[in-house]
Amino acid sequence: MTRPLLADLEVGQVVATRTLTFARADLVRYAGASGDLNPIHWNDRFAGEVGLPGVIAHGMLTMGAAVDVVVDWAGDPGAVLDYGVRFTRPVPVPDPGAATVDVSAAVGAVDVEAGTARIDLTVTADGARVLGKAQVLVRLA
Repeated sequence: MTRPLLADLEVGQVVATRTLTFARADLVRYAGASGDLNPIHWNDRFAGEVGLPGVIAHGMLTMGAAVDVVVDWAGDPGAVLDYGVRFTRPVPVPDPGAATVDVSAAVGAVDVEAGTARIDLTVTADGARVLGKAQVLVRLA
């Protein structure tokens, strides 16, 4: 895979897209790895009692999986200098089945002097944004 060059980027250019899926088993694995055992991520009854539409994916799981699109495009996890998002809406995970999350990464800004680009992520589930102001600062050659 050829790494992207800063000089080849234009604001608005879509550089990567991906569709992610999260099944209940993914939530269990993430809960074990992260230590986030909140029942909203595994118990439908509890999730409903606190006003959620059912079991939801961990926000940090969604955030981490979304940035992988940029990491893969950049070709180096060390190229990511900064990453931030706002959690705007939960991602319900059906049982049976899986949630589908669409990620699109586009160039938001290029700073030739600093050697960086801001990549803006659009992250949606069922047509609604689940991450807002999702921006990744990368250093490229």
